[in-house]
Amino acid sequence: MAQSEFLELIFKNCGNCGFAVLQLKVGALNIKYGSNGVGKTTMARALKLQVRGEPLQTLMPFGERSKEADARAQPSCEGCGSLKSILVFDEDYVRQFVFAPSELVQDSFDIFVRTADYDARMAEIDSHLKHVKQMFEDDKKLAQILADLDELGASFGKSASGIAKSGKLFKAIGSGNKIENIPEPLKAYSPFLTSPSKVKWIKWQIDGNNYSGIADDGCPYCVSPINERKEMIGGVAKEYDAKSVEHLVALSAVLERLGDYFADETCAKLAKILCNKTTLNDEETNFLIEIRNQVETLHGKLGQLRTISFFSLRDVDDLEKAVKNLKIDLPLLSHLASKVSTAIVDNLNAKTDSILKEIGFLKGAVAKHHSAIKKTVQRHSTDINTFLQKAGYPYVVEIVPEGDSYKLRLRHADHHEHIQGGSEHLSFGERNALSLVLFMYECLWRKPDVLILDDPISSFDKNKKFAVMDMLFRGSQSLQGMTALMLTHDIEPVIDAGKTLRHTFNPTPQISFLCSRGGQVREVPIEPSDLQTFAQICKTNIAGDANEVVKAIYLRRHYEILDEHGVPYHLLSSLLKEKVDPVIRSGRSEIKMTQAEIDKAVMNIKAIDPAFDYAAILAILTDKARLKETYQSAKAGYDKLQLFRCLVPDPGENVLGKHVKETYHIENDHIVQLNPRKFDGVPEHILEECDALVKQIL
Repeated sequence: MAQSEFLELIFKNCGNCGFAVLQLKVGALNIKYGSNGVGKTTMARALKLQVRGEPLQTLMPFGERSKEADARAQPSCEGCGSLKSILVFDEDYVRQFVFAPSELVQDSFDIFVRTADYDARMAEIDSHLKHVKQMFEDDKKLAQILADLDELGASFGKSASGIAKSGKLFKAIGSGNKIENIPEPLKAYSPFLTSPSKVKWIKWQIDGNNYSGIADDGCPYCVSPINERKEMIGGVAKEYDAKSVEHLVALSAVLERLGDYFADETCAKLAKILCNKTTLNDEETNFLIEIRNQVETLHGKLGQLRTISFFSLRDVDDLEKAVKNLKIDLPLLSHLASKVSTAIVDNLNAKTDSILKEIGFLKGAVAKHHSAIKKTVQRHSTDINTFLQKAGYPYVVEIVPEGDSYKLRLRHADHHEHIQGGSEHLSFGERNALSLVLFMYECLWRKPDVLILDDPISSFDKNKKFAVMDMLFRGSQSLQGMTALMLTHDIEPVIDAGKTLRHTFNPTPQISFLCSRGGQVREVPIEPSDLQTFAQICKTNIAGDANEVVKAIYLRRHYEILDEHGVPYHLLSSLLKEKVDPVIRSGRSEIKMTQAEIDKAVMNIKAIDPAFDYAAILAILTDKARLKETYQSAKAGYDKLQLFRCLVPDPGENVLGKHVKETYHIENDHIVQLNPRKFDGVPEHILEECDALVKQIL
């Protein structure tokens, strides 16, 4: 991606977002904070679709969908032309890309093990093994030999005796070869029993014979009388089994392909056994078991030579001894010591000797690579497990070798076995937290031009929120320096990244507030000075351009925050309750203030707001027409709510009433917060309800 300090992203007609312009700082964390309903997720989807070159039609506003096609305002996302790749953390990521049955996250080998110099070290090791590997690549016959040896070995089946009665070999010739030795009563079927289609014919003949009793004396094939031939027709089913014949055909074929690799004497004896009329005797069984053992030995060594690599050597204590053991002593495999086999084995042994000549270099390369992988695995495992511990999750991850790869596995801290299918055992919060960490590592691996975190941590408690933010953006292996867009309705990451821990983030995060009015999304930058205690916010708004009624509300809050419920506080409470004569409330009783108390309270209040005028504010509050005008002229949604509360003292026990009451009284959810007059987060639908009710007044 071309590097410039900022990207200006312009969204048009995307869902409920009619128009928005967002500034995105390249190479930094960008936090966009706003209430639900602003359109954060919609903009994230629009950016994802645009970068991936997919149509944005699914984001078309519903109001546009009812119009004629050529009159519709099309959704668009502009300004992201330099972005070529993107990764998005959202519900789809958690559901589709993590907690696979065999590993915690797909591609865990590439994400956690395959570092920048991994391939270079692997190439160095392969250079010492190239002579053997090249022979298998050049000689395609070797692959067929391995396959045939494997098939022949498997045909013996699994049995301590060496030949299983359930194995293919015993079923093929254990009771004699009845294809070569057709019983006398069935000689007439010889053309069929010896044809290339004999297996299919036997199956067809046996299946048809099952219907011979349907018609009296009627052949199920030609309907002619069969009384005299009934025994012969049924004899095929008695003497032959289609599956056994199929095994015999396959065995004959594989022995024919391997013929050049068996000693001449062995070939002759095998041919004789294969044509037996009777069951196998003890000598024949022992002979076949000898062949099996030698076939498995040769197959094993050929297989190890074919797959020789770092993965097959990484855990070997004595590398030189292990390589020497790969040499094949063919004279001791007498059944396979043919001229053809000898030529192949001599060549392979020579290639193996070439590895032994460089064994010192190979040892060093394998040890170096193994050590580097262990360090990488240890670093990643420690980082993730430290996060899990800090966040209070009782799980441990392990990156374990598996074949020619590595897999990220999860286990409970109190159990030694790995969890299969993490999503079945983890809670919603545990899945989300672990998914975020895995997402971070995938970003580090794929290096997208931009990554999006769509409301990633709002569901966590405070401790876990910080642990996640620390892991994502402050750890040794983190997203520092990457272009990250974090969309959230949670104030805590804004406070951490924008004020209390701002200096620990590198580079400095860019944080802004999103507000939507009439489908137009406005972005307001958040500076460290904007994050204030509520006491500071009260002082700022009292000294600012708020109208007199709103200032009076903030004045009362000022005394509440200081826990000073003295005469000034009661004076302001009386004012907001529209009392001509201020009172001091004690329980349910009210005591009228003396003039001295009033004067003292006013003097105390004027020290904070010199323009305070009890009578002037009371005149506004008691004149509902004037108060209504004041409400309608207020620019900040937050101010409107305060004035609405004065117009409608009891808005009811509904959503609107709850929202108005919570904004009217002290908000103590957070010690530090944004000034609600500057960062207007009042939902538009709340203001619309207020407007509708105000219109009904007077």
